[in-house]
Amino acid sequence: MLQVIGKEKRHFSDMGWLKTHWLFSFSDYYDPANVNHGSLRVFNDDIVQPHSGFAIHPHGEMEIVSIVLHGEMSHKDSMGNEMVIKKNDVQRMTAGTGLQHSEWNHADGPVAFFQIWILPDKKGLVPSYDQKTFSSSHWSNRLALVASSEPEQQAVELNSEASIFRANLEQGRQVSYEPDSKRCQFLYLIDGQVQVNTIKAGERDQVRIDGEPHILITAQQDSGFILIDVPK
Repeated sequence: MLQVIGKEKRHFSDMGWLKTHWLFSFSDYYDPANVNHGSLRVFNDDIVQPHSGFAIHPHGEMEIVSIVLHGEMSHKDSMGNEMVIKKNDVQRMTAGTGLQHSEWNHADGPVAFFQIWILPDKKGLVPSYDQKTFSSSHWSNRLALVASSEPEQQAVELNSEASIFRANLEQGRQVSYEPDSKRCQFLYLIDGQVQVNTIKAGERDQVRIDGEPHILITAQQDSGFILIDVPK
């Protein structure tokens, strides 16, 4: 199954300080037919305006991953972490038994980032934090693992049997992925246009994948995307 969901189908909220597109049910947006894709529960495409952000708030029993596209956010949490998350950084919080955190844009320009929630494999985990910085060359013309339960040296560690990849492909370049039959995949196109097996997707479109024995992604033009692999 390959399902393309156009960017116009995303739920948009404009709070002034935050402009956000929610790809799954979130906050006051609820669609019983659009709650999750496997253990992927949330994918938010956020832009936070200068000198504003998310005040301190709680989370529990979730793997929360942030990927910054441009700008930077200042992070502070109840575990004692005070970090700055910059362009191409990947941050992971294991909320586990409970934590509180804030994310604030102190800069003069906006910050754009993706926030991804994945259900953990086990409940009751001790809250923890991981963050790594990447160069954009790391995912040039390849699927680069940036978060995983079985991390490479450069990947952020997840407490869920999930993998998050990032790729930038030049026009005409291809990458392939061999999925496990017990898992499903989710692709979100940052920019450009790609063909996923037999279907095409454009900028900010999403592709939900389930039951495909082989995934071939071809760039119809210079393109960037996130690919997430999770248990069903």
